[in-house]
Amino acid sequence: MASPPAKPDLIAAIATAPGRGGVGVVRVSGADVAPLATAILGRVPAPRRATFNRFLDAAGEVLDEGIALYFAAPHSFTGEHVLELQGHGGPVVLDLVLRRCIELGARLAEPGEFSRRAFLNGKLDLAQAEAVADLIDAASNEAARSAVRSLAGVFSARIAELVEGLTRLRMLVEATLDFPEEEIDFLKQADAFGRLDALDASLAAVRAQARQGALLREGLTVVLIGQPNVGKSSLLNQLAGFEAAIVTEIAGTTRDTVREAIQIQGVPLHVVDTAGLRETDDAVERLGIARTWAAVEKADVALLLVDAAHGLGGEETAILARLPQIVRLTIHNKIDVTGEAPRVAGDEIWLSARTGAGVELLRTKLLEAAGWRAAGEGAFMARTRHLDALGRAATHLSAARASTAQLELFAEELRLAQAALSEITGEFTADDLLGEIFSSFCIGK
Repeated sequence: MASPPAKPDLIAAIATAPGRGGVGVVRVSGADVAPLATAILGRVPAPRRATFNRFLDAAGEVLDEGIALYFAAPHSFTGEHVLELQGHGGPVVLDLVLRRCIELGARLAEPGEFSRRAFLNGKLDLAQAEAVADLIDAASNEAARSAVRSLAGVFSARIAELVEGLTRLRMLVEATLDFPEEEIDFLKQADAFGRLDALDASLAAVRAQARQGALLREGLTVVLIGQPNVGKSSLLNQLAGFEAAIVTEIAGTTRDTVREAIQIQGVPLHVVDTAGLRETDDAVERLGIARTWAAVEKADVALLLVDAAHGLGGEETAILARLPQIVRLTIHNKIDVTGEAPRVAGDEIWLSARTGAGVELLRTKLLEAAGWRAAGEGAFMARTRHLDALGRAATHLSAARASTAQLELFAEELRLAQAALSEITGEFTADDLLGEIFSSFCIGK
């Protein structure tokens, strides 16, 4: 006779951020919360009702006092019995309460373990669980709103629609395979190829939205390069809105990379000011130049600054030739000296980093280079792994279209496309991937 499945062990963690605060929360989840609650509170609180309690140690002495909330399974975040102890937000008192929970049989939760249990117990799918972490890490209002939409299931619903459409199409194709003696052309009668067109269009729309979400989450790395004294540090300060970098008339002032995080319409930009690129015998400056090229290798966009008075010369052409295959914009700086008006011509922008004239044109061009468009109400957060899965699904749909004369291959490509999409919500996901995803979460979440 098979033994019954083991009960999930009790896990506990401080669920509020480190440091002092007005309120601190210790969260416990598992099958045997009731004995722990009785020991620390003297009773099991009524489910889903906030009650004032003293939190007791083993000798019955008061560790702290505050609000106790009990959520009976399955009506909780994790789907298990959950107890939340909301006391004072001092690190020492929170640690005392957590230690008491561990004395009573709980163990310290691993990073993301509460969210992982919510996923495993069907309270959230994987995309929603990832949105929990993305909401906590959101660096802008737009990113937070997109993460909330993903948490609410907007992204998951779009994936579910695609999977359902693929399932129906697979049924038609496999019915044709299973009953070849039937002379009914199932595929034409059911407009199978029209359905494939519709799935292609829907997938393309989801991929476009996912790229927007990934941009909100990951941001864009922009590196400022050029010869010394062309205004790279001044431009960084204009983009940042404060004096992030030292600016002097002395060429070679910046000898190391200076990084600043900014936002343009809610899109995070990681702007890197670098040492001027020139031949030099200065050992320190040479190290700075080496770091400049290392920063370029990791960038999404390179802004090559030149003096508007002389434009692109041989040195700048040599720099462009050495750049990797990334987006490149040429910035003609110091138009306040030449008397020119701010303008854009293709991938070239004329501006003044000193006065700020034309900098707004650069901001718009950076968003354009990133492929950003203003997020609508349907925007959702996405990760690199989501983009990868969507890309593989699109590849398999294209292969399916090319295989319509061989129905076995057609059916297999549809199956592979469905499997790729199902990875996003976690319907088919390897355990090692789950471990990698949840290990990046906060402890207590």
